Amino acid sequence: MLEMLLTETDPFKSAAGPIVELINSATGPILAIVVALGAIYSIFLGVKLAKAEEPQDKMKAKGQLKNAIIGFILIFVLIVVLRVATGPMLNWVNGKGSDPKIDMAVPTTKTTPTPNAGS
Repeated sequence: MLEMLLTETDPFKSAAGPIVELINSATGPILAIVVALGAIYSIFLGVKLAKAEEPQDKMKAKGQLKNAIIGFILIFVLIVVLRVATGPMLNWVNGKGSDPKIDMAVPTTKTTPTPNAGS
């Protein structure tokens, strides 16, 4: 009975399908928003650095600008990696083009152990 249920409907595909579609449709707008916010915030911090008169304020603004640029680059790279890696991860989980040593597919036929010839 359980084998019949597993072979008729794949719970991973039914659960992961909408999530993958959401990720694929959301990464484009999210990437655009991150780039726009990064540019605006970097300009704001650049103006703050230019207006700083004391050496302490300049060092603080320079550190903030450096940290903001690093943070936005990391976010950008992670979003791109998510977008690129979604397809290969799904293929790996579904067993298409995966390593033959790693098999996550549910067996569809019932196997019976064979008796050892030496016993």
